[in-house]
Amino acid sequence: MGRKVCVVTGSSSGIGAATARLYAERGWNLVVNYSRESAPAEAVAAACRTFGAEVLVVQANVAEDADCRALAAAVEARWGRCDVLVNNAGTTKFVGLRNLDGLDAEDFQRIYAVNVVGAFQMARALEPLLKRNPPGAVVNMSSIAASTGLGSSLAYAASKGALNTMTMSLARALGPAIRVNAIAPGLVETPWLQNGMGAERYAASVQGYKARAALAEIIQPEDVARAAWYLGVDAVKTTGEVLAVDAGAKLMPM
Repeated sequence: MGRKVCVVTGSSSGIGAATARLYAERGWNLVVNYSRESAPAEAVAAACRTFGAEVLVVQANVAEDADCRALAAAVEARWGRCDVLVNNAGTTKFVGLRNLDGLDAEDFQRIYAVNVVGAFQMARALEPLLKRNPPGAVVNMSSIAASTGLGSSLAYAASKGALNTMTMSLARALGPAIRVNAIAPGLVETPWLQNGMGAERYAASVQGYKARAALAEIIQPEDVARAAWYLGVDAVKTTGEVLAVDAGAKLMPM
């Protein structure tokens, strides 16, 4: 049997990149996916190849079903299998919760198109390959925003709540051949979040998060990557669950 294959959407930086590197380090082949800029994705692919992994770099916007199906076809042609799908691609709009006029229907539709519909379309496109060498696994990247109602925007929090519900539905629909779970990270140290929030607001958020988290820490991309490995590979009797990786933030008053 050849190397197993993991597809990680949105894997040119942050959590996705860390997840791709971890799977490569542990002997898997990878699909590194990006939507716009190829150079960061190629850098992640180069890092994965240092571990002996074969890496396919694929441009795809998961909000477009044709792109999802083309990605699946590329995996079929290259390896003929997919063992784990990590639906990490996500988007948001940074808008304060009280600023209802800062969001409109188009914002909701764009965010849901990637965060919810995109995850569904990727799971549907790769379902035949995930079933080929059972058990396959899907890991959806959610957020504690789904349970706290906080986060980068109201639309983002709502989309992650929808993703959690869809995780349960897909677990029912795709079992027993495919397990489906989600990860709900807390505040993760990534350039994407820092740039979106701005330096001052980000620094204040980090300080506040550490103050209320039981472990007095924020989350690193590698922390989430280890959870993606656990749910993708080791948690063989777990499906339909949402695993919080939040340093115990939910245990403390908001």
